[in-house]
Amino acid sequence: MEALVIERVETYVVRLPAIRSFGISGGSVTKAGKPTERVLVKVTAGGLSGWGEATPTPAWTYETVETISTTIAGYLAPALIGRPAWDLDGAVAVFDKTINRGLTIGSPIAKSALDLALHDLLGRALGQNVGVLWGQRRTERIQLGWIVSGQTPDEVRQAVREGQSEGYQAFKVKVGLHDESTDAAVVAAVRQAAPSAPIWVDANQAYSVDGALRMARRLVDLDVIAFEQPLPANDFTGLRRLRDHSPLPVALDESLRHPSDLATFVKLDAVDIAIAKVQRSGGLVLSRRLCQLAEDAGLRLMGSGLTDTDLGFAASLHLFAAFGIDTPVDLNGRQFVRSAYVTEATVEVKDGVASVPTGPGLGVEVDEEAVRGLAVQTWST
Repeated sequence: MEALVIERVETYVVRLPAIRSFGISGGSVTKAGKPTERVLVKVTAGGLSGWGEATPTPAWTYETVETISTTIAGYLAPALIGRPAWDLDGAVAVFDKTINRGLTIGSPIAKSALDLALHDLLGRALGQNVGVLWGQRRTERIQLGWIVSGQTPDEVRQAVREGQSEGYQAFKVKVGLHDESTDAAVVAAVRQAAPSAPIWVDANQAYSVDGALRMARRLVDLDVIAFEQPLPANDFTGLRRLRDHSPLPVALDESLRHPSDLATFVKLDAVDIAIAKVQRSGGLVLSRRLCQLAEDAGLRLMGSGLTDTDLGFAASLHLFAAFGIDTPVDLNGRQFVRSAYVTEATVEVKDGVASVPTGPGLGVEVDEEAVRGLAVQTWST
């Protein structure tokens, strides 16, 4: 294993079919009938390969297809060549030295793609899945939430029925897309359509403190389990004030790029729930640190994704299973995008519940010929 040295990194920009349209407060994420782009990476060492994924989401954060692909090909990949593939912790240090941080971690989505590929490679070299590598898996199944986004109250009932027809029994509602009254009416319509389902809302930084407090008070009687990222990510004082006065528990997502960000919010007593999100936090190494810190600090953990396709989906399942996250999670890739690069659907979802993959590495079998056919740009380092 010590002789397993990274020899090559290949980067592909691929276009994948979008199944449904999806929007958040920052703008459109996918549009039905229009291809959506992902960046896939293949890391090779000792004749073995591992794959990772990056999900550009400019409506959510600053990394784009162009910046992710060129950051990997021009900076991060060259820094990996010649390094031992087993040194996951060392790779994170090299990434941070190569693309340095500003206020928080720099280029986390680009770094995450390589981190995932290294985990996949190492697992395949040892013939073990990621959970076995870590020696940590507390559950074998993760309940998923169906995403309700952008609809009017009249359309919401149909969206919920569609999720229910797929077996989903929990719903995440995007708010901040309308005025406050319409946002509240949308959530109320979801509750009416799913009277006993777990429901949580996500504002993606859309509100002011006063607006978030008004919204929390509107939603408290609808049995909402969490109010996710109501304020801008760096509004430390606002989030502290909101947590002090909100009748709903405040969950942080965009605020928690790096484990040190969570440490700051813990010190300020400004968070109830920490959202684990693999790509946002630069991959599995740093995400595990963040989750462990949240657990040690006595916070609730919830899980989320970035409309990941199957590679990112599988990585998140391994992370959430390791920490036994028992509330429904937002891993919505299957709802919006088809993973046309896999040889088969190696991540099983039935009745809104995902089984944690058991195959080697991430447990996803990539069809390299399909990747090349879907690619619109490629780099080799």
